[in-house]
Amino acid sequence: MRIRAFTPRDLTALTDLTIETFRPFYEDSFRPLVGETVFANQHGDWRDDYRREAPRLHAPERHLYVAVAEAGDDNGDDGDGLAGYVAWSVDPDRRNGSVSHLAVSAQHRRHHVGTALCEHAFAHMRSLGAEVVEIGTGGDPFHAPARALYERLGCTALPTAVYYRQL
Repeated sequence: MRIRAFTPRDLTALTDLTIETFRPFYEDSFRPLVGETVFANQHGDWRDDYRREAPRLHAPERHLYVAVAEAGDDNGDDGDGLAGYVAWSVDPDRRNGSVSHLAVSAQHRRHHVGTALCEHAFAHMRSLGAEVVEIGTGGDPFHAPARALYERLGCTALPTAVYYRQL
């Protein structure tokens, strides 16, 4: 596996990976939990939302960055494509970083790809003067592996609650 900066040629694979990674959350967790009306209002177009959002994740001139993990080995083997990616931003004035997206393909989970991507992003944030990082995730069962990862990385969870109700 090799971690490198995002390039425009990564966009299709990155978008596909995002949709593949978060489909179980939206379709198998969130939709049944909140019902069709709330789901349609909040995330009914979640796939298209990601298709619109993905091209805007990497914009260094706006302090937005993406790094991708390529599958394969250090001997140049291309492996099977994109193993994962991380997207983050830095607010230089506040000396603060924020991870907005982390996705790892199913076949590369539990192989420390997420850890390596987060550590890569953290190092880049530090190099840009960030002293603090914010990284969020859901409190539902789907997001349990992400919570465990962030805790292993030394992050402190802040309990929050979000409520939905059909009117």
